[in-house]
Amino acid sequence: MKNNPQPVSGFSKLSKEAKIEWLCSRFFAEPEQAYQVLSGYWHLDSAVQKVHDEFIENTLTNFYMPYGLAPNFLINERSYAIPMVIEESSVVAAASKSAAFWAQRGGFKAEVLSTTKVGQVHFLWEGPSDWLRAELPGLRQQILEETASFTANMRQRGGGIQSIALVDKTHDEPGYFQLDFRFETADAMGANFINTLLEQSSKILSRRIESSTELTSEQKRIQILMCILSNYTPECLVRCEVSCAVEELNDVPELAPEEFASKFLRAVRIAHLEPYRAVTHNKGIMNGIDSVVLATGNDFRAVEACAHAYAAKDGTYRSLTHASVENGVFRFWIEIPLALGTVGGLTCLHPMVKFSHELLGNPGARDLMQITAAVGLAQNFSALKSLVSSGIQKGHMKMHLLNILNQLGASEAQKEKAKIYFSDKIISFAEVKAFVDRLQGYGLPDPKLILLSDDHSSLES
Repeated sequence: MKNNPQPVSGFSKLSKEAKIEWLCSRFFAEPEQAYQVLSGYWHLDSAVQKVHDEFIENTLTNFYMPYGLAPNFLINERSYAIPMVIEESSVVAAASKSAAFWAQRGGFKAEVLSTTKVGQVHFLWEGPSDWLRAELPGLRQQILEETASFTANMRQRGGGIQSIALVDKTHDEPGYFQLDFRFETADAMGANFINTLLEQSSKILSRRIESSTELTSEQKRIQILMCILSNYTPECLVRCEVSCAVEELNDVPELAPEEFASKFLRAVRIAHLEPYRAVTHNKGIMNGIDSVVLATGNDFRAVEACAHAYAAKDGTYRSLTHASVENGVFRFWIEIPLALGTVGGLTCLHPMVKFSHELLGNPGARDLMQITAAVGLAQNFSALKSLVSSGIQKGHMKMHLLNILNQLGASEAQKEKAKIYFSDKIISFAEVKAFVDRLQGYGLPDPKLILLSDDHSSLES
């Protein structure tokens, strides 16, 4: 940090240029260089940049992430090329390889089990719970009637309020109750819709209690604490599966199909039993899922939080995937809650999000749930396949090699030589640096590099 600036007031009201000037002049030794970094990531089209600037407050520039493509996904007999936004080097490659493998074995079979979402009104009230339970049918009808104009469009698309229940939590916290709502939001993720409905419902609840002629003045006091959707949506569930005869698991040279299947099942079992392994196991699943969620403009933080809560639903954190072998048939599947939307939010604003949806055939929310689950399953299959055979680092570090070479400033010719040299070697930063240093003349010549000289005649074969 250049210095220790005083707190700034009214920062959000400054122009974009003034924000950048304040930042660069106070935190960077070379303000002009810092400005060039920020401005270098602005979109060339000022209108597009303005759209990006208005997504959040205090926007200074854009933060680029790689946008990759995983082709050859066969899901429910339909072929997809799936967009993935992620910075981890081996993820897209792993998903693509898994997709190609399973496309030759019937592809991914996916189904949405349910799409219910949850929202709650949290309130404190010292009145009799029996009275409130008796009032619930009338309260439910009043909420439906008074919010009808707001829910009309959603109901036309098959959505709306599905149920309203009273939850008495006074045994956990004195006076604490919930109105527990179940919603269907069709193709929208529905956060704004749900939260608005909850806030309106809390006002109806307060009025009903305060206007009662059966309650004392003290019993009429109600305190609304929060009106908010829950990102835990265990009833918004999708299942995806792959299967084949065990003998078709035949592309791991070092393992016979039966041995591969046995080791694979044991690996999944360990992730079911051991939370330390399960966290890394599920992180790999989310590598695939998050990348599709990001590419399609959905909320990956909500999806992550829900998935991990679901993984711990029985009191122990476990694998999100499952595997079995019965009657010579290998099956591998995932059941995971995915609250996704294909309308609203960024889907109609962000150019690349719109591009992603068109690439996928403009899917509805249920289709997108199935697509996303398939990528998570594909990612997990590739990871486990590597773990029980060649090891996870072989493929990962080969993909990471290019990142190391870029960090070292290697030329294109040096990158090509490095790819050949490390094709059968362990890759580490130190080894790659030593190799590049030798190519650049900073170290002693290595006899093994003779084949990698500028005379490429020996590489043609």
